[in-house]
Amino acid sequence: MAAKKPKPLVAGNWKMNGGKASARELKSLDTKLKKAGRLPCEVLICPPATLIEGFVAKTRGTKIAIGAQDCHSRENGAHTGDIAAEMLKDVGAKYVIVGHSERRADHDEDSKLVRTKAEAAHRAGLTAIVCVGETEAERDQGSTLKVISAQLKGSLGDTFTAKNTVIAYEPVWAIGTGRTPTPQDVAKVHAAIRKRLITRFGDEGASFRILYGGSVKPSNAVELMGVENVNGALVGGASLKAEDFFGIISAYL
Repeated sequence: MAAKKPKPLVAGNWKMNGGKASARELKSLDTKLKKAGRLPCEVLICPPATLIEGFVAKTRGTKIAIGAQDCHSRENGAHTGDIAAEMLKDVGAKYVIVGHSERRADHDEDSKLVRTKAEAAHRAGLTAIVCVGETEAERDQGSTLKVISAQLKGSLGDTFTAKNTVIAYEPVWAIGTGRTPTPQDVAKVHAAIRKRLITRFGDEGASFRILYGGSVKPSNAVELMGVENVNGALVGGASLKAEDFFGIISAYL
């Protein structure tokens, strides 16, 4: 029996942007989603940690879930400046992004650490969004699939499931640059990710959501979201404004 196609997820990663006044964008997005009626995809906003609790309160009863951008692997302890997954769960977060290329590069996070963070998310009852992606140099060397395969192997544990884990493919060279791979390139990488998930997790691997991220915007969302094995998007800058983010969500309407 063919696996049921996973429900798409359109997630916004606000990175280090926004303040309390940004809640007006949530209200605007909620208004647009209500007018749209039945929504065939899930919608997620991952704001800075300072905004999570307030945003959870403001989105209660709406179609918008709130998540976090990172977590520590430990439940508690002497880790100044870090935030445990349990703390994120406590204030109402539903998801947490781990292994984003900016964390891998800026904080020297390797795949082993990413896996422990994802396991911490699962321990706390959160869904982990595990990011993978190649640099421009790795792409130019023809190493894209090799790099991503290694990241998947190191970042995923045997207990990971389609329910507690989402995969996000973000080519590093496309993040915030305005450059995007061709739909054919995206299809090739997502097919390879799907194949590896099925090899690792059997039939369960067919149900994992695989998001595409990297300069996703309203003008290319329909084309990118229509690619086989693309089950949504992880959106950066275009998620900061309700108008733009809704334009991307509209690819599923």
